[in-house]
Amino acid sequence: MDFFRHRRTSYFGLPALVLLIAATGCSSADDNAPTAVPSPGAKVTKLCQNLDKSLPRKVDGLDREDPEPRSALTAGWGSPAIILRCGVRRPAEMLDPKASSTVVNGVGWLVQEQDDGAYVFTSSLRLAYVEVQLSKDQAKKGAGALVDLAAPVKKAIPEGIAD
Repeated sequence: MDFFRHRRTSYFGLPALVLLIAATGCSSADDNAPTAVPSPGAKVTKLCQNLDKSLPRKVDGLDREDPEPRSALTAGWGSPAIILRCGVRRPAEMLDPKASSTVVNGVGWLVQEQDDGAYVFTSSLRLAYVEVQLSKDQAKKGAGALVDLAAPVKKAIPEGIAD
């Protein structure tokens, strides 16, 4: 959406984010497709393992249903799934001053709309990058997933600049 592409940093409220995502939507992912497991270094892996222990059983009202292959670096909720991957590489767009970003409950996120309309959110200013993928169906419900994941991310992944 053009709003995201023309803003360097956007600190708008949750209602605006909910409406924006609901209005634009995201495409459904193939729930049977395997999820790529990141391969970070030992320090980031430990942070991600701590995050995995802190993740809620439910996100946006959906039960946890981890993707295959099973890993402490990935998690999922619902079907179509909300997918979390911890320890991903820094997206190149994170260095773009025109990149879209937002803050939800104290966690900064790079916002990327995919060609198929799906959204990928990548945490910023944390010692590990955490990626959250929302399908079209999940995005229609709003940003509840980011709200539910903010506390565990803040608890397990300290503020700082990831390598």
